[in-house]
Amino acid sequence: MIVFATNNAHKLQEIRQILGDGAKVMSLEDIGCRDDIPETADTLEGNAEIKARWVAEKYGADMVFADDTGLEVAALGGAPGVYSARYAGPGHDSAANMARLLREMDGVADRSARFRTVIALVRGAELTLVEGVVNGTIATEPHGTDGFGYDPVFVPEGHSVTFAQMSADEKNAISHRGRAMARLLEVLSIK
Repeated sequence: MIVFATNNAHKLQEIRQILGDGAKVMSLEDIGCRDDIPETADTLEGNAEIKARWVAEKYGADMVFADDTGLEVAALGGAPGVYSARYAGPGHDSAANMARLLREMDGVADRSARFRTVIALVRGAELTLVEGVVNGTIATEPHGTDGFGYDPVFVPEGHSVTFAQMSADEKNAISHRGRAMARLLEVLSIK
C-alpha cells in the first residue's frame, strides 16, 4: 500500500488509472487526513517533498508520494510554474487561471510551453524525486471537456488537439504525470 498525498479527486483518478492493478493507492481522505498541507516552497520539487514528508511524519505512513505540477510558458518566463493552481488567486479556480493565462498570451507569437510534474517519494528517511515533462503549445482558446486544470488550452507536441480533447488513456500515455509515474514505478519496481 502507498499513500498519495492529495485531496484532488482528478489527480487521484488519473494516478489510479495509470497504475491499474499494479498497486493499491490510498488518498489523504482514505487515511483520515484533512490537513491543509502547506505548499510554501518556491519550486515544484520543494512542494512535493513538503507534502510527502508531512503525511509520512504526521500519519505514520511508511510509503508516501506527493506531486506538484506546473505549466511553464516560455513567453511568460516560465510562469505560472509553481503557482499554476493559484495563478488567478488563492481559490484554485481552473477557469479563472486559464482566463488569466489566455489574456496574458493574447497576441503573443511564441506559444511554447511545457507541463512538468515532480513526484517526491518518502520511504522512511529516504527521499526520491522523479520528474515527467511534456512539451507543447498554448491554444488561443479552450477546447474539449475532459481533463482538468489547463488541459483545455494545452496542445501536446506532435498532436493537434488539447489534453481535454483526448481520452484519459490517450492523455495518460503521453502526459507529464504519466511520465513521472512511469519513473516512480521503476523506482518501486511495480508493473
